[in-house]
Amino acid sequence: MAEIFVSESKFEPVEMIRASRLVVRMGRALLTAGSGSYRVKTVMQQAGAALGMTSIHAQVTINEITATCHRGAIYRTEVAQSSTIGVNSDRIGLIQNYCEELEPAPENASAAEIGARMDELEAFLDEVEARPHLYHDIANSLFAAVACAAFAFLNDGGIFEILAVFCGAALGQYVRRLMLHRGLNQLAVTMIAAAVASFLYLAIANGLYSAGVVETLHESGYVSAVLFLVPGFPLITAALDLSRLDFSAGMSRLSYALMIMISAALSLWAVSAVLGLEPSPPEPLDLNGALFLTLRLVASALGVWGFAMIFNSPWKVALIAAGIGMIANTARLVFVDQGMFVQGAAFIAGLIVGVLSNLIAPRLNIPRITLSVPAVVIMIPGAAGYRSIFYLNAGDTLQALTYGFNAIFVVIAVAVGLTFARSLTEQHWLDGAK
Repeated sequence: MAEIFVSESKFEPVEMIRASRLVVRMGRALLTAGSGSYRVKTVMQQAGAALGMTSIHAQVTINEITATCHRGAIYRTEVAQSSTIGVNSDRIGLIQNYCEELEPAPENASAAEIGARMDELEAFLDEVEARPHLYHDIANSLFAAVACAAFAFLNDGGIFEILAVFCGAALGQYVRRLMLHRGLNQLAVTMIAAAVASFLYLAIANGLYSAGVVETLHESGYVSAVLFLVPGFPLITAALDLSRLDFSAGMSRLSYALMIMISAALSLWAVSAVLGLEPSPPEPLDLNGALFLTLRLVASALGVWGFAMIFNSPWKVALIAAGIGMIANTARLVFVDQGMFVQGAAFIAGLIVGVLSNLIAPRLNIPRITLSVPAVVIMIPGAAGYRSIFYLNAGDTLQALTYGFNAIFVVIAVAVGLTFARSLTEQHWLDGAK
């Protein structure tokens, strides 16, 4: 039997098998970092061309790749699946920049030359996959706290509400990171993290109320305390994939994002039911003029910066994203204050983010997605989405539909703005996968 296997191996295109596995591994490394299917397919094509492949045809979902690699008359189909779904902006930048510099193999390239390139790609992927996150769990939790505290202000929260949200979000994100590192189910982890964050927020709020520090309980703030769970990357990449009619990738990402939001919302509903709370919107802050505009600018910048850092972005990338988001989100809020309907303001804000990201990213050798997604996450109406599911569970269908459709149309408007900007500034964006 061993002799049969040895004789069969002589007829196997061993180098072709190795090359196709490397191509799929490159795509899988980028996919697990949260990148959209368009970029995953692009880096696979770049890696395949560098290894002498004549074409790569791939189908990508949120956690699976099926790719057929052609080299002349020979082809091989590989399937790869990952149980890890997350976001790592640092890895996205490393992989995209590396693949952009790969040159296609010459037609007369020798087996030794192709073998040397495969060794180089393997060494690069080993290094990338072994690379630790840029920030410790505690730092990551503080970034989430900053982002949610900024959300709390933008959602009309006061100083004490902001402080309570900061504490709740920090503990919730820390618990979430610890449990995810242990390989626990993401949906269960989301529910637990939401419960921890909201309970701590409510404990602090009740303590301040009992001590006479505040005159009212800001019950709605516990929604802001869990906004670090909003799946911004999957939502935006799903919309971008769908804009290119990539339904397998877009629908799988959208399904995942909805499942995460539903898990968090169900946890919030359970907390609300136990404590008899209702996540109604707070009264608008009694602020106006230059001070209010300045605070909005600062809160928008901090919120975007916090989310960028949660996504493991390098400092430079996070600061640039914060600047873009500060301009776009503040403009959106001002437009709404002036009477513009929220979807139109969201479209303009998404367009601003898309144009600025597409102008800045190529000049600084930064992937566009690492700038654009954090900058628009601050605009995703996570509070409205959670309130929709709360009222749906409570049987108030009208309120649920009102909040739900508002959230959906705002996300669509933002995505349309981003897509419009990319179609103007990036060639082949609306074409089929190359």
